[in-house]
Amino acid sequence: MDILECDLQWQIKRYKQLIEITETLHSSLDVENLLGELCVILKELYPDSSFSLLLSQDTYSHNELPIIELEYDSENIAAIKAYGSGELQFEYSATGDHAIIYAPLKGKQVTYGVLQVVSAAADEFDEFEVEFICLLASAAGCSLENAYLYQQSRQEIANLQFINETSHCLNSNLRLVDTMTYMSEKIISSIDAQEVGFFLFTNEHAKVKILPGSTPYFYTPQAKFYIDYLKGKIEREKNPLFIGDFNLQNIKNTPRYHSILAVPMIHSEKLKGFSIVMHQKPYFFSFDTFKLLQSLIHHSSLALTNSMLREELEHMIITDHLTKLYSRKFLDERIQGSMKESGEGTFILLDIDNFKEINDTYGHQVGDQVLVQVAKLIKNNIRGEDIGARWGGEELALYLPGVPLDKGAAVAERLVKKIAESSVPHITVSCGVSYWNKEQDDAYSYLFKRADEALYIAKGTGKNKVVIQKQSIRVC
Repeated sequence: MDILECDLQWQIKRYKQLIEITETLHSSLDVENLLGELCVILKELYPDSSFSLLLSQDTYSHNELPIIELEYDSENIAAIKAYGSGELQFEYSATGDHAIIYAPLKGKQVTYGVLQVVSAAADEFDEFEVEFICLLASAAGCSLENAYLYQQSRQEIANLQFINETSHCLNSNLRLVDTMTYMSEKIISSIDAQEVGFFLFTNEHAKVKILPGSTPYFYTPQAKFYIDYLKGKIEREKNPLFIGDFNLQNIKNTPRYHSILAVPMIHSEKLKGFSIVMHQKPYFFSFDTFKLLQSLIHHSSLALTNSMLREELEHMIITDHLTKLYSRKFLDERIQGSMKESGEGTFILLDIDNFKEINDTYGHQVGDQVLVQVAKLIKNNIRGEDIGARWGGEELALYLPGVPLDKGAAVAERLVKKIAESSVPHITVSCGVSYWNKEQDDAYSYLFKRADEALYIAKGTGKNKVVIQKQSIRVC
């Protein structure tokens, strides 16, 4: 067999190998597995040569594979040229002992990297072998592209499913706390964020309110720098912010968060607030993560607005518009519930003395202001679990769950004194106090009747006083 025929047989063998290699590479849709297969093939084909895969994105862990991230400012000019032009580059080592081939890993859309092969000897690769390496690199590039596109499509499908599930849950009439807590948990679990914050603009953007669901860090003084800086950027630009390595020169004595994503909350073309996601590592978040967060916030903005409107409506239903105290209906329900669940409670019925004369003398507007003053004094002198309500007209009421009669009477006396001392114009009030406990066979209607009778006595015996009724009526 002559040399020409031997070369022909060798080339036929190589082409058969190339077909098998192409089939093997195309059968893998996992990028890491594909890169591993490619390295095994290269070792079998060129056992005496060394090789590296210079990839434009090193987003995988390749502890055992000869994979290097392709850096654009690298001194390896031939590799950069092969990557940029999509054409094979050939050079010799500085000593002239080795030939180096740079074959682009080129797909139909883009070039994904460069295959670098360093021969054992300067004359190891003939023209055919160089062409073979070029064809092998092209096959690998197409396979890489298929794998990248497959994984990208799977990730996009997963993201769409995730957004759909999240939106479905958000739109299931959750309360504001539940809505924002759910959002925070989803963001932390999906993008590995360390801190998540939600902020609502108030007072025409003068201040921001930290919404429930925000991580504890945002309630600390150290977070103020981040909140104020990002608030200003969002207000001015009204665009999402992607910060890979935040400039932290002005921050002292606080955890330093380098990676920051900030997304405005916009509803009906109005800027309602914004969200912040942070991590201490620089460049921790990918651009795909940024896009996913934008989608989540976009879908959550409507749910947030709906939750807030729902709670505002609920609050309006149970709140008196003028005094901002609770409505009588709400008070009735809470007292009846307390009488089933608690052991005791004190009910105070309060009436503004000579209220008709105030309206006749100063006008109804001042009369309304008097009601508001008294309501504020009530709210400032009761606990969080106590209930202040507008009973009707100039009558107001308080219910103190779990409070014995003597302490309830002391609250009433304190209110009578403070209202007389601080009201403008000067007014006085009268109070009727009743009490219940589980040892008595009692009902809400009787509790109210006793307080009403006590108030009637207070009004008829000089006003500006507290009358207590338990089993019998007693004047303080």
